[in-house]
Amino acid sequence: MEYRSRSIYKSTSIMISAILFLSLIHTSHCFYLPGVAPEDFQKGDPLKVKVNKLTSIKTQLPYSYYSLPFCSPKKIVDSAENLGEVLRGDRIENSPYVFKMREPQMCSVLCRITLDAKTAKQFKEKIDDEYRVNMILDNLPLVVPIRRLDQGSPTVYQLGYHVGLKGQYTGSKEEKIFIHNHLAFTVKYHKDPQTDSARIVGFEVKPYSIKHEYEGKWSENTRLTTCDPHTKRTVVNSNTPQEVEANKEIIFTYDVEYQESDVKWASRWDAYLLMSDDQIHWFSIVNSLMIVLFLSGMVAMIMLRTLYRDISKYNELETQEEAQEETGWKLVHGDVFRPPSNSDLLCVYVGTGIQFLGMVLVTMIFAVFGFLSPSNRGGLMTAMLLLWVFMGIFAGYASSRLYKMFKGTEWKKISLKTACLFPGIAFVIFFVLNALIWGQKSSGAVPFGTMFALVVMWFGISVPLVFVGGYIGFKKPAIEDPVKTNKIPRQIPEQAWYMNPIFSILIGGILPFGAVFIELFFILTSIWLNQFYYIFGFLFLVFIILLITCAEITIVLCYFQLCSEDYLWWWRSYLTSGSSALYLFLYATFYFFTKLEITKLVSGMLYFGYMLIASYAFFVLTGTIGFYACFWFTRLIYSSVKID
Repeated sequence: MEYRSRSIYKSTSIMISAILFLSLIHTSHCFYLPGVAPEDFQKGDPLKVKVNKLTSIKTQLPYSYYSLPFCSPKKIVDSAENLGEVLRGDRIENSPYVFKMREPQMCSVLCRITLDAKTAKQFKEKIDDEYRVNMILDNLPLVVPIRRLDQGSPTVYQLGYHVGLKGQYTGSKEEKIFIHNHLAFTVKYHKDPQTDSARIVGFEVKPYSIKHEYEGKWSENTRLTTCDPHTKRTVVNSNTPQEVEANKEIIFTYDVEYQESDVKWASRWDAYLLMSDDQIHWFSIVNSLMIVLFLSGMVAMIMLRTLYRDISKYNELETQEEAQEETGWKLVHGDVFRPPSNSDLLCVYVGTGIQFLGMVLVTMIFAVFGFLSPSNRGGLMTAMLLLWVFMGIFAGYASSRLYKMFKGTEWKKISLKTACLFPGIAFVIFFVLNALIWGQKSSGAVPFGTMFALVVMWFGISVPLVFVGGYIGFKKPAIEDPVKTNKIPRQIPEQAWYMNPIFSILIGGILPFGAVFIELFFILTSIWLNQFYYIFGFLFLVFIILLITCAEITIVLCYFQLCSEDYLWWWRSYLTSGSSALYLFLYATFYFFTKLEITKLVSGMLYFGYMLIASYAFFVLTGTIGFYACFWFTRLIYSSVKID
């Protein structure tokens, strides 16, 4: 109950702080981004080592550090967490480790524990699931340096160290489980040449499993024979590992080494974000650009040659009888702007798509300029949530403008649907997934207080803004069609097999997906394999290419559809580019079975649940882009035709 009430208080304060920050930001002359301000340390200054969640790429279920019976301080204190950190499952707390700047330590004893059957089972389960311990020093995450075998290759850094490992004793086939109970920390610092102060630029560890030994009975002053600073004996290997079994004692120890580094504070994240696969990203860009150039050539051919010739020829016809003999897209001018079936739903989806487009664009711009760096932990998710909420005004405006064009009169109803349809579906899926995570007692479960804060943001800020946008949009004059609509609908002739709606829609989604699938691999890897993603420059380029590809493929297929005298383009234009979301979900399924090692049912449901939400959002975004491209295209070509 204490944790839950603390979570409610924390989540409410998070929401209030976020709103106050956004409202007061224009009055600030200068400010540091959270976690980005440098801190100078003198020799002997205490360094605060914090512990974060336990993570595993096999289960995708984070747990708090103290869910295992590790050594703990007298009082566990939570660090302030933002909304993004809570949703990510981060649980940052203090630790019993005592560091002093530039004062090395050898074989410091942290604590001694004796395992019972329950705690031994907990350790075994976490080690079997390959859980890692995450720590933080001066806002830098703890990493394990892994040197590659080939010479000249840069060192790879693994986030966090494994709780333990599995192995066998020499000459035995029985598999045992061992715990990493000795940590050799390395703190890298950059010294100011003019003063004696220094800044931390690296935080590394080498974990060992060692069965510590000592003489006599255990006391606070007991000296270990396996690791003793007085005799300069330290742990250098795991030849005598510490086994995890009930009724066995484990002694936790650590070393701290300080290394001066030439790396400056501003560049300390470079090693973490080392991108050794930039050639693949450039290949992704070139691949996407080739698709765009191909589609641009087709659109140019349609616009400059075919359409120009058709419009000129059509406008030169002397009589209406001659015009009636024409075939193709010109014949359906009296039906092309006829409101589609389920026009209300189309308006809702278009409005939601505009909301997504605004959120993604602004987020990308902030990320490209470095405002959402990994040092600002949870900042990306917090920014996306807040931007989604405040972009509600554009969603309401877009949906009501289109609704009024379809001769709709109940703008309040359409605004309510826009404010609730997508968030409602996403929230239901999220709530079910959260209940499953809660059942696993994972720290990834969003506390009730945070859930309440999300609902307040939704109904307290987003919904009113959607209504404000809807009111403004509905008060605007209705968009006039360039041609009049006939009272009696024209019969659509039988279509060729390749113009079948399902076939053309599925074909239309391939190219937009093809433009992003290489970058999608890196995004999925960063999310599900616990890696950093910080190549927002590449991502922004790919996103622009995605916008162009969605627009161009929809225009091309819409033109072919109208040439076949099929004027039902409204929904098909949305679904054509939106169908790329289907391929995204299929690729996510392929990625699950080929790249991930998830075996637990809850973890699998978690993966597919979140990827379903992501695919749904991608459908809404890409569908809206395709719709507006086709909307502009049809209005352009029919406004150029003279109709008597």
